[in-house]
Amino acid sequence: MKFTIYQDSRIGKRANNEDRLAYCYSRDALLMVVADGMGGHYYGEVAAQIAVQTLTEAFSREAKPRIDDPFLFLQTGLLNAHRGIVDFAGRHRLADSPRTTCVACIVQNSVAHWAHSGDSRLYLMRNGRIAMQTRDHSRVRLLFDQGMISEEEMIGHPDRNKIYGCLGGKQNPQIDFSRKATLEEGDVLVLCTDGVWSSLSADRLALAFKSADPLHAVPDLLTEAEARGGPTADNLSIIAVRWGDSYSEETNSDSSLISTKTMPRHTVTTRMNEFGRHPQRRSELTDEEIERAIDEIRSTIHKYSR
Repeated sequence: MKFTIYQDSRIGKRANNEDRLAYCYSRDALLMVVADGMGGHYYGEVAAQIAVQTLTEAFSREAKPRIDDPFLFLQTGLLNAHRGIVDFAGRHRLADSPRTTCVACIVQNSVAHWAHSGDSRLYLMRNGRIAMQTRDHSRVRLLFDQGMISEEEMIGHPDRNKIYGCLGGKQNPQIDFSRKATLEEGDVLVLCTDGVWSSLSADRLALAFKSADPLHAVPDLLTEAEARGGPTADNLSIIAVRWGDSYSEETNSDSSLISTKTMPRHTVTTRMNEFGRHPQRRSELTDEEIERAIDEIRSTIHKYSR
């Protein structure tokens, strides 16, 4: 596989950053995950961390070097994350379980498979246009489907935060799956939270990735989305990958043209920021509380791993 990938997350104007994101790859498969946590104190971040870490740790176990059944992998991982979040809420005797949206994608054999719950989105972009995208589990999307609002009116709509699909909570999550999508050279996959797409149209995103590689496009888009969000700008997170090797091998600590051809068969590389310690991720927790939360997250994931 050859691809160029970049991920970034910003706090916006919020007190905490409850978005989590990660990617990992083996010789023959790539996983990307974005989650947007919801809950008081630090619990939204815990829910998002459980979702992202459950999937990445399962990938590290099962990508040998491919995933046998990508859709089954995504379904199992999202359901295990949901159970883990509910279990965490029960152990802490929380009146209301923390929740998180989640969108995850596996690419192998140049075929993308994705699943989502909530309103974190995936876009497949080709030649500067949106070829496919996820359908939000939200009231705003229902209003659009019913013809009551336009696509432009979805951006910044007062009901845009009302979602009916997520991991955590009393109901089993609604999870939607894509069709298999064969990628072409130069295709771009973008996974992002609503802090991004609520400020930037799909056409704006597609145009940006047509003219620039992820290393340059992502920071510029996050800066623009944060400015458009104004004094109440939400957390903003993006992972973007350009498939193939159409851009130069420009190295960076976060992004480069990655070729997995020489990777050992059972090796997996993961890029995920540590819970509670990202420089753009302010935390209400002390170092001791962070360590305790990390231990609880690890034990929860271990309990619900296969």
